[in-house]
Parts: sequence; structure tokens; C-alpha cells
Amino acid sequence: MKKYILMFAASMMLVSCVDTHIIPDDKTVDEDFWKTKEDVSAMVNAAYAAMADNNVLIRLLIWGDFRSDEFVRAATPTGDIPDALAEIAAVNIQTTNTFAEWASVYAAINRCNIVLERAKEVMSIDPNYTLGDYQVDCSQMLALRALCYFYLVRNFRDVPYIDYAYTKSSQDRMVTQSAPDVVIDHCIADLEEAAKSPISARSYTTSEWRRVGWLTDDGINAILADIYLWRASVKHSQADYQRCVEYCDKVIESKKSQHVRGRNEIVAKEYPLADAADAYVDIFFNQNAEESIFELQSRSNTAVGTYLYKHQNAADASGEGFIKATQIFGGAATSNSSVGFNQVFSNIDLRYYAACYLPSDGEESYDVRKMISENAITNKTAVTAREAYGSGGLNRNCIIYRLTDLMLMKAEALVQQVDTTLDADTQAELLREPFTLVQAVNTRSLYRENLSDSLKWNTFKGYNKDQMELLVMEERLRELCFEGKRWYDLLRYNYRHVEGIDYSRTLAEINDADEPFVSNYSEMLNLATRGRGAEASGVQAKMANECYLYMPVPNADIIVCPVLRQNPVYKETSEYEKNY
Repeated sequence: MKKYILMFAASMMLVSCVDTHIIPDDKTVDEDFWKTKEDVSAMVNAAYAAMADNNVLIRLLIWGDFRSDEFVRAATPTGDIPDALAEIAAVNIQTTNTFAEWASVYAAINRCNIVLERAKEVMSIDPNYTLGDYQVDCSQMLALRALCYFYLVRNFRDVPYIDYAYTKSSQDRMVTQSAPDVVIDHCIADLEEAAKSPISARSYTTSEWRRVGWLTDDGINAILADIYLWRASVKHSQADYQRCVEYCDKVIESKKSQHVRGRNEIVAKEYPLADAADAYVDIFFNQNAEESIFELQSRSNTAVGTYLYKHQNAADASGEGFIKATQIFGGAATSNSSVGFNQVFSNIDLRYYAACYLPSDGEESYDVRKMISENAITNKTAVTAREAYGSGGLNRNCIIYRLTDLMLMKAEALVQQVDTTLDADTQAELLREPFTLVQAVNTRSLYRENLSDSLKWNTFKGYNKDQMELLVMEERLRELCFEGKRWYDLLRYNYRHVEGIDYSRTLAEINDADEPFVSNYSEMLNLATRGRGAEASGVQAKMANECYLYMPVPNADIIVCPVLRQNPVYKETSEYEKNY
């Protein structure tokens, strides 16, 4: 309760005094505010609260999943939001699209910048605010700011980088975009600085929300692993893949050291993961699970409640969310047309039943169950009827990182480190380590009576590098579906299979030089659109090059800040002709 009081109080201390979207301009009440340790704590909590704001959580869902093969727009809802989703689905995004908006993320960045600028002076006023307190607060704000920018780069590519606070309406707002290389370098530098004085996750008990609600050493290392994996994929950098592996190992070993053995756990688990029957409730309903790394503590997650469950305000389950799972979650066809929950694993992967409510005959989309239902899936009983949510409602945390995510990041990086010029036996031996990580994630989700049916090395030891790359991607889809990961997985896959990406220049600069943009990888496009049915080929045709992977710069921000340059494939809103 104290946490949320502080968040609310800090938010009330901030008022907007500049009419702009590109640079949220916050102002503390007066100079009397920055006097005590509690003042700084309130502002740190306000930064986290800004990141957990509904406007951010909704965009994390749409940016990370809706553009992939996981979601389609529900047929029933109508209005501005469904229209905006239709634009995205048709690759006909207007510059006024509500999801092409970055102000909410910049609001969180500005709060981080305010703390980084003002907290130091409190040490000379309040003796209770020590150097150690200051360093820990700065560590969190540097890491949270880096995470914000990492999301912006993955969705807009070229973004303004601002590392100072906006507190006065007279401050210059003309900030140009930086190339992604520049922003990512800043993020890495901030995270490495943050790692010098982090909060140790091991200093909290497994029941303490701060262990995963604040950016501890585990969270910082997880963001670094993710960033290095992204940059390695763009630049085909073996050094970055190795850095990803190293940071994943730090998190994995840390989680092992924090593990508390269960009553019946005579021999410690290789990885501290909940058993299949307990995992769903532990992770998605009880929240802040032992295997979690960083969760945005949400009091009202509209992204889950409105977009996945119901757009109406009715208290029952009769409403329909704005988006539904695609047909690829419906069965066992082949890995090219389905998630593959039960293609290989004999109908025993409990994630198959936890992910969606199974549709009636003839339906081509699925209501999402994951993060909605409070009821566990402990056997192979298929779930068909949507359940009304219970006492916990839909106020679920937004999970940013958890242990299986890091395990599969490591597997992805290890696969990419395999040298295909080596002989087949040597390659197979090198591919065995990433396979065992996939195997560990998959096995924990299997129905307990059928554990003998898990992935076997003898079945997959003939896989080459490309096949193992897809196996890792498939397992990430099964494990992390609807958690805001899939689109970024597909983008990394795309970048690994194309040449000539220039992250040192903005798209506008490349366009000014009259140079062609890099074409997208056809196999990535096949995966990204496979849930679209007959529309797939048309969508693929519109996603010709790298520019289409990113959202347009918000038109309102270009009006306010004319030094911003639009992504070259997007036109002024008035020039658009809707075709959806």
C-alpha cells in the first residue's frame, strides 16, 4: 500500500506545463520538494509508475505482439481503436495512428532524468539520504531509462535521445533524431554504469515485490543481454552474441542462487522453474514469481483487461476484447502453420490449454486465456468456455523479463555462434547446448504423466544451424506468447538473414543519399503473416523493406518539433488512402 501511495503522491506532484508530445515537460511543485530521502523515493516510484501507465502497457502489447503472427483484430468491436488496429494489420499506418505515439514512454524517461538531475542535492540536506541511497536510485533510473529507449528503438528506429530533464516551458524543444547505433550505445553505457551500484536481487526474499518490481542486478543484466542480442542480430556480431551469453549466464546463476527448495524437492532443480501444474498460477496470477526477473507493478492493466478480454465495461464475460489470437494457436498441423504445441509433444504441453480458450468449430481466432483466467491448467482437459474473471480482476503485472526468456535468449545466441564451416559432427555438438536449454523450458511445461515424451536429443541431433534457430524461435513462441516478445523475435530473425543494414544513419539520411533500403527476409515475412489467412500475401507485398518494420513518427510531434524527420515510407495523413 505504501508503494502505491508514494506512486500516486509523486504523480500528483508533477504537472504538464508544455503543450508538446515529443518532450513530456514535468515540473515539481516547488523547490521545497527536493529536501528529504522520502522525496527522492517518491520520484523514483513515480518513474516506475509512469512506465506502468496504461498508455505504455497498451503499446507494449501492440508493439510487441499485434504486428506479429500472434494476434488479429477481433471482428465485433468498432470505433477508433479497432480502426487504428486495422491500419496496422493492413500495413497502412497513418501518422496519426494512436499506437504510433511515444509521448507516454518519454514521460517515463523524463521522470528518470528528473531524479538523475535533482537527487544528488538531497544528500547535502538530508543526512538520512546517503551516498549509497543515491547510487542505488541512480542505478534504477539509468536502467529504466535504457529500457525505455530500447523499446523506442525497436519500434521507431530513429528517435530523439534526451538525457536531461524538462521542467520549464522555456526549454528548447528542438531535438533531432539519433541513429539507433547512437541510442543503443547510450543504453549500454547507462546499464554498465547502473551495474556498478545496483540493488541485489539476492537481498530480498522471494515474497518481496521489490525483488522483481525494481530493477535489481538481475533486471539490469537481463536488459543488457537483450540489447546485445538485438545488436548482434543487426550487425551479425559474434562479440555481441558472446556478451549476450555472458549476461544471460549472470542472470541464470543468480536465479539459481536465490532458489528456495520446495518441500518435496529432495534434489535441487537444474533451473529454478515452477512445475508445469503450478507455473501458470505462479507466474500469471499470483505474480512476482520466483522465476520472474522484472515486472511492472500494475494496478489496472487495461492492455490485458480491455484489449484481450473485453472492450465493454460489463462485469461479465460477454464482452470481446479488441484483439484475439490467430489460427496458428489452434492445433497440430505443422510448424509452418501452427505454434506446434502438440505436433511433437503428443497433446501434453499444458501451455496449449493455458494460452487460449479453444474455439468452436469454424472459428478462425481465439480468445486469449493467458493472463486472463485465474484457474490453473493441471491436466489435459481442453478449455473452451471463457471464464468471468474473479477477485483478482485483470490487474495483472506486465512481465518484462522472466527466467525462461533469458534461457532462450542464451540458446538463440549460442546457435548463432556456431561456425557452419566446421564438420557436421562438431556443429552438432555445439548445437547441443542450446538444444538442452530449449529442452529444459519445454519439459517443465509437460503434463506430469508424460514427461518421457519431452524433446529428445536423438530426435533433433541432425538439425543444422538454421533448423535449430527455428526450433528456438518456436519454443520462444510457445513459452512467451502474448507477452510482448514475438515481433522483436521476428525482427532479429529478419536482421540475421539480410545484409547491408546501416544502423549508423537514420532512415531519412539514407533516403537523402538516394540509397535503396534493405529488403526484408521472405521467410520472416511468411512467419509474420501466417495468421492472416488470405490477406497474408497482400500484407507481405507491402512490407518490402526495413522502413516498414517501424512505426511512423507521430505527426503531432513533427508539427511541434519540425526538426524531426518522418520515416520515408509514411506520408502525411491527408495523402493516405485507406484500403482496409
